[in-house]
Amino acid sequence: MDIFAFLFLSSCSLVFLSDFSYAADSITQSQSLSEGMTLVSKDGSFVLGFFTPGKSTNRYLGIWYNNNPVDQTVVWVANRLNPINDSSGVLMVNSSGSLVLLSQNSSTVAWSANSTKQALNPIVQLLDSGNLVVRDEKEQHPENYLWQSFDYPCDTLLQGMKLGWDSRIGLEWRLSAWKSSDDPSPGELTYGIERHNYAEKVMKKGSKKYFRTGLWNGNYFSGVPALKANPVFNYIFVSNKDEVYYTFHMINKSVISILVLNQTNNLLERFIWVEAEKKWSMYTYVPKDSCDTYNLCGVYGNCIIGESPVCQCLEGFKPKSSETWNPDEWSKGCVRKRQLSCQDKDKIGFVKFVGIKLPDTTNSWMNRSMNLEECRVKCLNNCSCTAYSNSNISDGGSGCIIWYGDLIDIRQISANEQELYIRMSASDIEAKKGHKMKQAVVVVAATPCCSFWNALNWLLHMQKQDKLRKVIRNNEGQMEDLELPFLDLSTIAGATDNFAINNKLGEGGFGSIYKGVLEDEQEIAVKRLSRSSGQGLNEFKNEVRLIAKLQHRNLVKLLAYYFGMARTFAGDQSEGNTNRVVGTYGYMAPEYAFEGHFSTKSDVFSFGILLLEIISGKKCRAFFHPNHNHNLIGHAWILWNEGRPLELVDECLGNSCTLSEVLHCIHLSLLCVQHRPEDRPSMSSVVVVLGSESALPQPKKPGFFFEKDSNEAHGFSSNHELSSTNGITITLLEAR
Repeated sequence: MDIFAFLFLSSCSLVFLSDFSYAADSITQSQSLSEGMTLVSKDGSFVLGFFTPGKSTNRYLGIWYNNNPVDQTVVWVANRLNPINDSSGVLMVNSSGSLVLLSQNSSTVAWSANSTKQALNPIVQLLDSGNLVVRDEKEQHPENYLWQSFDYPCDTLLQGMKLGWDSRIGLEWRLSAWKSSDDPSPGELTYGIERHNYAEKVMKKGSKKYFRTGLWNGNYFSGVPALKANPVFNYIFVSNKDEVYYTFHMINKSVISILVLNQTNNLLERFIWVEAEKKWSMYTYVPKDSCDTYNLCGVYGNCIIGESPVCQCLEGFKPKSSETWNPDEWSKGCVRKRQLSCQDKDKIGFVKFVGIKLPDTTNSWMNRSMNLEECRVKCLNNCSCTAYSNSNISDGGSGCIIWYGDLIDIRQISANEQELYIRMSASDIEAKKGHKMKQAVVVVAATPCCSFWNALNWLLHMQKQDKLRKVIRNNEGQMEDLELPFLDLSTIAGATDNFAINNKLGEGGFGSIYKGVLEDEQEIAVKRLSRSSGQGLNEFKNEVRLIAKLQHRNLVKLLAYYFGMARTFAGDQSEGNTNRVVGTYGYMAPEYAFEGHFSTKSDVFSFGILLLEIISGKKCRAFFHPNHNHNLIGHAWILWNEGRPLELVDECLGNSCTLSEVLHCIHLSLLCVQHRPEDRPSMSSVVVVLGSESALPQPKKPGFFFEKDSNEAHGFSSNHELSSTNGITITLLEAR
């Protein structure tokens, strides 16, 4: 080291300090940065200076966000391995153009960064991206850096930083966690991209794998399907002979997000900055659960959350320790039920598996130009090949990846659509086919028996209820036969504590809904027609008929009635038309509100509105925004298209939820409120989406996307409500 040059520059720099601005974003070779001084990026986002972490007394040179001076969010540390124990630290550029950090009155080098080549006019600059760079001031292409901090990440990945490696320049970009909040030196937890035939991101504790994302399949990592296209950020994964890396960029530049590797809880966490509250909010994290633990279930084991035990064997395999299959034995994995014969190819085939995280690719081979059939043939002709798959599933699938040896680190992930073909004996394949056929026969044969018992139970039930059956006239004067129990008013009043206000669940177009409990402790909901309702008895009757007509899994079951109301239609009819539109405006689907056409997709629309209300904390009918007259649907749609969907989230939710899950729900709600019924998902699909992180299509323009007039925008309506007759229906709170 040119220590005399350091001393000379240090003394000379005193001459220029009076002209050095504290708000400057750079220093030249004739300047230095010492304690009490900082560099600030041009847009004010980042600061470079000296800091003390937590309860430590040591001093470090680092970069932190400028959004919260009280609680610094440090994203990069220079002297992680060599802290300074006093306030003598000085940062400068030496005579060869390299960046150096001196301590002990410039007698000790605490840290240095060697430039790739010597510069005539070196300058150190803190960029708006948070990247600290050394470049030649006269360089025509300013992005040609001589050195940059982005090449030496610590525990935080900022947008634009790379995670991976470049064989041309011999660099590896890997995150390493702080040992603790008081000690930024590298801990044992690291996160990077493994160097083997098919790269994948891996978290390690020391030298042992702790979590694996699964391979990149062109759309997402097979073990983290939640990392997919979204309106908050986009990502890039590059893999070629020279380099492999992952990076991300924010779609909306005003949104700030970081990835942090945390050794305290052994997680990789993504945070988003909430400006209004001046704090970071958790967006998502990995590992998610115990099944994300690397190789928890051993070879050919399949980890399934919710199963008991959580470790199961893939089909065609059995536990290696079948008598003691417990957590201590899971790592021993599974073995084949029937051994393979490599000599006779006619007795070998492949079984397709879908909805799983693909195995560890350490022992794999990949070819991007082969198709799936060519991949199968190559695997079949190699006795060591145990499985194959398309390496890329986008655009119909392409490429070939082949696994050799035992398959490990597999878990069930229903959202993963990538298919894996595992080598099996022909007898196992035939047994699987026979099992499916046997199941089908049992179902078909059992159906008449089930129907008989159902019919018998129905007849017995009808016999008991016969005395309670009533006959009323519908709107057209026709007689309608009811098949519901009749409850007297005293029973209903007793169940609801005489319609007590604390039992009131809500209010609709006809009146109020009350919670109640019958004598047999069955929970019910009672709908009571209000005297001030703008809709009459016929409309109330019509709603009862409508509920019955649309009877299916998403509607509560109509249990009983009082004033002669009853369920008059039966079965699982999925759609129809009505001349009278009933329900609460603001929640009704457009095709029903305007045309009287209802279907199973109408309640999906209503569910989407309800979901938006829960997320935003705003009522649909009373929504008001100071900057526009759009309703809640329109407001959500605008934010989505502008890449600002998280601005919809109610501040009251705070840290009680994971932002990635909230974003998933916003996405789902916009799919539910699409204008065309055929574009909306089915309710069964909605249930699946709510319980998974499956990829979702982009939503189309929603229904009721228009601006309200000034009165409606402020929650007023020109409609005058009329009084009508009182009425009651009663419904059972029952999940379908």
